[in-house]
Amino acid sequence: MSDAVVLTLREEPKHALIAAAITPDRLASLGAAEIAALPVVHGGRAAQLGDFFKVKGERSATIRIEGELAHVEGIGTGMAAGEIVVAGGVGRDLGVQMAGGRIDVHGDAGDNAGGAGPGASRGMTGGEIVIRGKAGPDVGARMRRGLVVVTGDGGRGTGRGMIAGTVVVFGTAGPGAGRFLKRGSIVALGAIERPATFRYVCTYRPPYVPVLLRYLGARYGLAVADRHITGRYERYAGDMAELGKGEILRWVGD
Repeated sequence: MSDAVVLTLREEPKHALIAAAITPDRLASLGAAEIAALPVVHGGRAAQLGDFFKVKGERSATIRIEGELAHVEGIGTGMAAGEIVVAGGVGRDLGVQMAGGRIDVHGDAGDNAGGAGPGASRGMTGGEIVIRGKAGPDVGARMRRGLVVVTGDGGRGTGRGMIAGTVVVFGTAGPGAGRFLKRGSIVALGAIERPATFRYVCTYRPPYVPVLLRYLGARYGLAVADRHITGRYERYAGDMAELGKGEILRWVGD
């Protein structure tokens, strides 16, 4: 048993590499040779993980992934426990329908991080995703529970169709953020273009936001400004076109 399984990309894939097999739940019980034999899909063709990644370590629920992963998709799909650390950017469908555990990305993430799979009515149902960069469209879309944090800008449709859970965006949230929100919270530390179907409720200091931000600083070492911890937030309820039980919290100052 190793402290971590380290997957190092041999070279950047020429086509989309769907690597949904990379989950801590699965790798925790496998030896290095078995990990290398896991199925992936490259450009629509079946292949093995070892064709693209060097594998070091075995039987660990902690995974570290290294290399230029912009074309690697589906990492952490459906994971329920363990931890994935990505040393760089990553492609679309990160943590799709994950139920637990943590994913920590030290770079940008592609479309649909923490979102739903094709035809699915809900996205992630638990766990935490931290993206230390910008996120593509539909980050946190249709999430049922869990936490998604973006330290850069969120793409179009951030938190679209959320059923519950929390999305925190340090930068600017893209257009359509929170549209069709049923429940859950979007905490916007930067600019956000809220849908017209949200209504203003009040400006206050929400008690749980300082707790959440301090947790992110302690657990992930994120640089959280004091002004965001102690500051006031405008609260908007919505989406009134849906259940109207969600909220956008927009930081407005000390």
